[in-house]
Amino acid sequence: MPSAEAGSALNRAEEIDPVYLIHAIIDSRWMIIVITAIVTLFASLYVLLETPVYQASALIQLEAKQGNGLFRNLGQILTDSQPLSAPETVLLKSRLLLGKTVDDLGLQIHVEPDYFPVVGRGLARLSGHRPGEVKVRVFSLQARENDVSRVVLTVRDSMHYQITRDGATLTGTRGERLEGGGIVLEVSEINASPGSRFVLTRIPRLQAVTRLQETLRISEQGKNTGMLSLTLEGDDPQLISRILNTLSRHYVSQNIARQVAQDQMSLDFLNRQLPEVRAALDSAEDKLSAYRKQNNSVDLSLEAKSVLEQLVNIDNQLNELTFREAEISRRFRKEHPVYRALLEKRSALRKEKEKLNARVNGMPFTQQSVLRLSRDVESGRIVYQALLNRQQELSISRAGATGNVRIIDEAVTLPEPVRPRKLLTVLMGFLGGGMISTGVIVLRLLFRRGTESPEQLEAAGISVYACVPAASCVEKGTLRRIKSRPDILLAVAAPSDIAVEAIRGLHTSLNYVMAEAGNNVLMISGASPGAGKTFISTNLAQVVAGTGKKVLLIDADLRRGYIHRLSGGEEGEGLSGILSGRCSAGQARRSTGQSGFDYIGRGRALSHPSGLLMQPRFAGLMEQLCPQYDLVIIDTPPILAVTDAAIAGRYAGTVMLVVRFGKDSVADVMASVKRFEKSGVKVKGCVLNGVVKTAGNSYRYGTCYYDYFPAENEKDGDA
Repeated sequence: MPSAEAGSALNRAEEIDPVYLIHAIIDSRWMIIVITAIVTLFASLYVLLETPVYQASALIQLEAKQGNGLFRNLGQILTDSQPLSAPETVLLKSRLLLGKTVDDLGLQIHVEPDYFPVVGRGLARLSGHRPGEVKVRVFSLQARENDVSRVVLTVRDSMHYQITRDGATLTGTRGERLEGGGIVLEVSEINASPGSRFVLTRIPRLQAVTRLQETLRISEQGKNTGMLSLTLEGDDPQLISRILNTLSRHYVSQNIARQVAQDQMSLDFLNRQLPEVRAALDSAEDKLSAYRKQNNSVDLSLEAKSVLEQLVNIDNQLNELTFREAEISRRFRKEHPVYRALLEKRSALRKEKEKLNARVNGMPFTQQSVLRLSRDVESGRIVYQALLNRQQELSISRAGATGNVRIIDEAVTLPEPVRPRKLLTVLMGFLGGGMISTGVIVLRLLFRRGTESPEQLEAAGISVYACVPAASCVEKGTLRRIKSRPDILLAVAAPSDIAVEAIRGLHTSLNYVMAEAGNNVLMISGASPGAGKTFISTNLAQVVAGTGKKVLLIDADLRRGYIHRLSGGEEGEGLSGILSGRCSAGQARRSTGQSGFDYIGRGRALSHPSGLLMQPRFAGLMEQLCPQYDLVIIDTPPILAVTDAAIAGRYAGTVMLVVRFGKDSVADVMASVKRFEKSGVKVKGCVLNGVVKTAGNSYRYGTCYYDYFPAENEKDGDA
């Protein structure tokens, strides 16, 4: 009986290999076709009904920024002078610019036809129906800030319309402002037939801006190129291009305004500094002139003039480095190579200045004084002239400011929608349907419990005496007629059916098995309800009776047995009546009309018949009937459901278990055998019933039956 080795063999037998999976897919091809067709159909409907989404794009160039301070060349030593696209990307998606775009285009107001939910828009598009258009210039509602309000507008004619909100109705005229019921509305244009309905929705400004931020895409074309690509998607191809163009113009205007503001700030600073610098220059000139008059117009020697020029040059360079340091300190730390280079240059200039000052100190006192005063005059004159030149430049720059941004490509909408991609979506639906159906098949294989081959049972140590295939007459409608007429057996209606031939093979095997049995009683039970034990019992009895032997079939399923229907009779008295003492065996016995084939029905149905089967009357009944027949077959209920089969099995010389193909698991069969063994009943073997020949089990286990029957149109002598 079952062992660890048997369980290991069972696990190996139930492994799924690729070839078996292919055969299983072939067996379920119709399910795959149906599921794939359904998913593909839904994908096609989605493509047809989904609103097309279009994409518009524009291109903007960021040019290198020009300095707006006192010196335009202060950033020449900076290594990152290229325009940064990241800050500009954030600026383009800011509420400042997008809010202006929302206000200019009225994106808070949505006007769309009153379509049927979900599929209405798609059906209207497919049918070619054009609901028209209504343009709204002003629309506001008295509602909470974040409330989304809905108003239905119905067109009456080209000049008049009717609006409905919360059951209240107002009538308005095109071009005139309508106020009432908390609504302010002005319709500027009506291009729709009378009766057309439109839904007016006003969303908060912040929500409209947020929607634009979510759908707007900005990317730099290449690396450090300064070329920004703007893309926007939407279901209105004209609107999305207008949104991008409006946003681009606001961005350029903002850039110019920022440049003008910076120039104005610098110009204001220069206007404040120029008088002070001029006054300092005049003071230095007056001091120099007074000193010369006091010392009889002392002139500088050639050496002093040379030193003066060098000192003035160094002072100018130091001043320029001071401005550069102010610019660099905002970007780098002192440890940065750029900052360190500036400090080293300043240190070198100061050392040079100290050397020149030492030379000056070696000159006569008069020469020193004149030289210092002359240096102050020259330095002041250079600074004043530079500021004056810069003032003129800023004035010109402010008057003709263009910014450092320009629009390269105006927004254009692609003629074809970017979503849904029709061919790709349908193809994905087709592939997805195939994958889903294949996944269902794999899951069914992974979680299957039923026995699919005699090898599985034999690997568990259980002998299989017959494989009874599903009746081949199912397709011809014969089995349906048999089920509607319980008094007709398959062995009578279709004696050449392959299932009947398998039962004949079972009869042959039983001749050898029962020759060694203690009596001629054969008990047939099942592991679980629906195994087909009654089908095997009745048709086996019919086959045995057809060989000229006397057969008695006893229905020991006192709860749900239906063998009494073989003669088309009522329940009447049967086995329950015999065991209860209400009738004798002769009174309960019935004939099927087939020579040598008698049966005893269950009698009146009982809810707790186990006690009757344990009475001595059942043993006496077996002793009485066995000598009268060549074979006595007892049909009992499933062993895993009730214990009746274990009680009746004590009086049977041979016990057979019917296992349903694809339903009863090997574990169920093993549990049934163990339950019989605990009651002292030995199961001789089992019958695998309802076997379906598939590509999968034919490949994996072979087949336990073969076709060898002439076709219906063949004569008997042709075989």
